[in-house]
Amino acid sequence: MNFWTSLLHNFPLVCAGTGWIVAQILKVFTGVFKMRKFSVAALLFGNGGMPSSHSASVTALAISCGLCYGFDSGFFAIAVMFAIIVMGDAAGVRRETGEQAKILNRITKDLFKLSTPEETDRNLKELVGHTPLQVIVGSALGLAIPFLMSLIPLYRAFSPFFA
Repeated sequence: MNFWTSLLHNFPLVCAGTGWIVAQILKVFTGVFKMRKFSVAALLFGNGGMPSSHSASVTALAISCGLCYGFDSGFFAIAVMFAIIVMGDAAGVRRETGEQAKILNRITKDLFKLSTPEETDRNLKELVGHTPLQVIVGSALGLAIPFLMSLIPLYRAFSPFFA
């Protein structure tokens, strides 16, 4: 089996990647709805937003590891702990970083009112983390992905429905 075929047959990797891709695509539509502007590049490749692609991918990874190796396996345990850390970071530390960036941008704008526009237009990125709702929705998406992926004939062996 060649390298690319091996990757394609790696059910947990494919589920995690699919979770990330689907969440990023959904961000384009939820971003357009929320911001009333269409910026595919910013929404498709940016951080933050609804749903959390981090949560979708790590949840899909954990569930697919459970389906492949058993929910009592070490692989599932590692993936669950990884998911908890990533989702906690997305909703905690990274969200706080975004909130601090908003405050610093406001302070900078107030301090440098008399400066040139080039100095005041350089802002810190504010959309870095996620709200708890964005993490929950991303996680729900990630939960559904392995079960939906197992409906594809190539992955039916991993599905509890076809066993």
